[in-house]
Amino acid sequence: MKRPHVIINCAMSADGKIALSSRKQVRISNREDIVRMYQLRNICDAVVVGIETVLSDNPRLTVKSDYVKKVHQPLRIVLDSNCRIPPDALVVNTDAKTLIVTAPGRQKHFHKDHIEVLSCPIDKRGFLDLESLLELLMKKGFKSILVEGGGTVIWDFLQKRLVDDLYIYIGPYIIGGKTTPTVADGEGTAEESQMIKLKIVEVKHLGEGVLVHYQLIP
Repeated sequence: MKRPHVIINCAMSADGKIALSSRKQVRISNREDIVRMYQLRNICDAVVVGIETVLSDNPRLTVKSDYVKKVHQPLRIVLDSNCRIPPDALVVNTDAKTLIVTAPGRQKHFHKDHIEVLSCPIDKRGFLDLESLLELLMKKGFKSILVEGGGTVIWDFLQKRLVDDLYIYIGPYIIGGKTTPTVADGEGTAEESQMIKLKIVEVKHLGEGVLVHYQLIP
């Protein structure tokens, strides 16, 4: 299948957590990693998050001029099968264009030129079908997609092997908690043979943390 180049980028604690046990967002990245994130976001055609990330963190998903020389605002894509996105969410402000992806029959009209709602097929689990979505985005001319969260969305891309590059910044913190959100939530693998195998492309220090660049092994 022809699809855009897919990059996952995230930050986690040393024990793999991406938020507090209360599910409250916490800053794990240092300044060096934040600069890197904005530069990566700036060169991608679109940035993707799930609706749970929007509801819990309320991100803008834009590029700040403080971190890049020439700002390019990627399309903001929200995976929102039931179209639950609040009309006042920052991700639908006028700073950039936004694409809301919903299940068939769930579309809503926002009556704003910078917001588009796209119907996408669902898979047998009732989730948005990522293969169909990537094909639709490819037809729209998108060549690079940056996936930023949350854990369930990241897991869905990984377990379907729809990822080309995975960047994980590991901060020097322990958060703990059995139900604390992790980089890859979802159902997980039940068999050793189902584990997603990675190869390390590069490891480097960023301040007091470490950035690991992975690629999937077919």
